[in-house]
Amino acid sequence: MSVTVPEEIRKNGIYTVAIEGYSSEGLGVARIGGRVVFVHGALAGERCEILVMKVLKNMAFAKVKTVLAPSPHRREPACPYFGKCGGCAYWHMDYEEELRAKRQKVWDALTRLGGQTPPELPVLGCEDVLHYRNKVQYPVAPPDKIGFYRARTHEVIPVEHCLIQSEAAEHIAAAVGAWMRRWSIAAYDERAGRGWLRHLYVRTAADGSALVCLVAAGEKVRRQEELIEAVRAAWPRTVGIVLNVNRRPGNVILGDAYRTLWGQDFLLDTLCGLTFRLSVPSFYQVNRAQAERLYGLAAEFADLHGTETVLDLYCGTGTITLILARHAGRVIGAEIVPEAIEDARENAARNGIENAEFFCGDASAVAEKCAAEGLAPDVIVVDPPRKGLAPEVIAAAAAMAPRRIVYVSCDPATLGRDLKLFAAQGYPLRRAAAVDLFARTSHCETVVLLGREM
Repeated sequence: MSVTVPEEIRKNGIYTVAIEGYSSEGLGVARIGGRVVFVHGALAGERCEILVMKVLKNMAFAKVKTVLAPSPHRREPACPYFGKCGGCAYWHMDYEEELRAKRQKVWDALTRLGGQTPPELPVLGCEDVLHYRNKVQYPVAPPDKIGFYRARTHEVIPVEHCLIQSEAAEHIAAAVGAWMRRWSIAAYDERAGRGWLRHLYVRTAADGSALVCLVAAGEKVRRQEELIEAVRAAWPRTVGIVLNVNRRPGNVILGDAYRTLWGQDFLLDTLCGLTFRLSVPSFYQVNRAQAERLYGLAAEFADLHGTETVLDLYCGTGTITLILARHAGRVIGAEIVPEAIEDARENAARNGIENAEFFCGDASAVAEKCAAEGLAPDVIVVDPPRKGLAPEVIAAAAAMAPRRIVYVSCDPATLGRDLKLFAAQGYPLRRAAAVDLFARTSHCETVVLLGREM
């Protein structure tokens, strides 16, 4: 395959390149004169004419101008917002190629960053890539735009029909937008620091019920009754409408203060045969069907036989904790969000599970306290946020000398970083699997088993 190889890459230059693979964000990867070029809209194996948009010291960014030799996996994007909205990365390829790209992303993280090679790396794909998300947090911007951010910006792209969001979320967003226009409710302008509505949050359950939260810059709700009427008319299975007040500047979506405007401030959903109470700030996987497969793998890796003690850090509403409790002697869950711990305790009682305990606290502090008190769990489970684990959590977990550590990760890069630290503590990688909970986006979940000699 012939390509042009200039001595130097120029911004706005047009070049012909071969696409070698994918970046972690789903961009095509090419090379010009030894320099890496990340290409928007390109597929592995293609030959493309590209337009360079940005040149840095060690890399450049470009977009496809013309596909000269297309991949057999190339598809016409079904989403009209693809390329504008920054949410999805893979609508221009078939799902088979997407899973191949995600497997490569996880493999590279485990081997290059983690320094370890799993015996195998299966990828569990979605049966349905459409309308799978059970939670959405729409940013809102003047005058009344409800949608998603353009990639790497805070410009809101209005979106009426998102192919991965729920029908409930679309109906409710349309109703809230109409209510804003009808009663001149001001959207929040983050640059000026003025306006009222910042985000619209909708969480749905498997039975179609929905919990709605308006994230606003002030406590007073103008035309509150009209808002309630509009939302309930748009989605009659709405169970509650909550106001969250966030006056702080910055990217954090939720503030600390909540007030129920109508109905209840929680939603009930079923997962792995258990019923879970979900409040607005509580963590819960966004793809229910794939979460069941992910947690099934975590339980398989934990290898419990009814007598073990399990410590679950970052337990959220207790999903993994309570799933494992059915197979263990004692389970202990820890989480920093007070509302999530309240939900977790109610979830244990709701499901008749009596061998589960929950503590509110930072994972580092809880892990160090447990290690200092001589707790000897047989299995430790961690499911941290995207930033991964703090080194002190890794050290404290290893100090408790569990037989197995099960790590559930939403970011392969931080997982790879942490695996290297665990290996240094005597816990090398034993098994790994990727589970796609985020079809059409660049994200992917991974679950790994770490253990001493087994």
